[in-house]
Amino acid sequence: MSILPASIGKALSAYAPFIKAPPPRFRTEEGKGVYGMLAEFPDTPTVYHAAEIVRDAGYARWDVYAPFPIHGIDEAMGHKRTKLPMMVAAGGFTGAGLGYLMQFWISGVDYQMMKQGKPFAAWEAFVPIIFELGVLFAAFTALLGMLALNGLPRWHHPLMSKRSFLKTSDDRFMICVETDDPAFDPDATRELLEKAGATSIELVEDDE
Repeated sequence: MSILPASIGKALSAYAPFIKAPPPRFRTEEGKGVYGMLAEFPDTPTVYHAAEIVRDAGYARWDVYAPFPIHGIDEAMGHKRTKLPMMVAAGGFTGAGLGYLMQFWISGVDYQMMKQGKPFAAWEAFVPIIFELGVLFAAFTALLGMLALNGLPRWHHPLMSKRSFLKTSDDRFMICVETDDPAFDPDATRELLEKAGATSIELVEDDE
């Protein structure tokens, strides 16, 4: 099946109708948008080596799918450390800082009250609230940051329409290269996956 350049926009299924996704780069001859190119591999060593080949070819928007975790696959794919820990740390320190400032203003400025002979803005009494707000902000940052970085929630994913892909929960190993990848080229990408040892390659259509 050949694929043709696309010029019509579509709504991003994860957040539609609130956010509009850029138009698909390619379409099938029937006019459907193309999400990516899906390749199947026979075993773990082959898909691991294929991941290294795709990584070295300069692709950025692609993923490996397998029925179980593959040791070292992150390194084979060239994944960098996630930014989520830094986001959580920033959220936690923000919550702790706001907790301190809130209590400092209430106890030391707005409504001064003597407690156990300590200064009005003594920090010792602030510790429980500082801790609680720090944990609260860190927890919400972790949840919302994870959802944002993963592109969730997404109620439908184009790969779920492929029967062959559903077998990755059983005994199949697959790599999908997305058409949004700047390095994606229909012919060159197919040739690369074939050389990497793919036993079958098919296009994944994106229902609009």
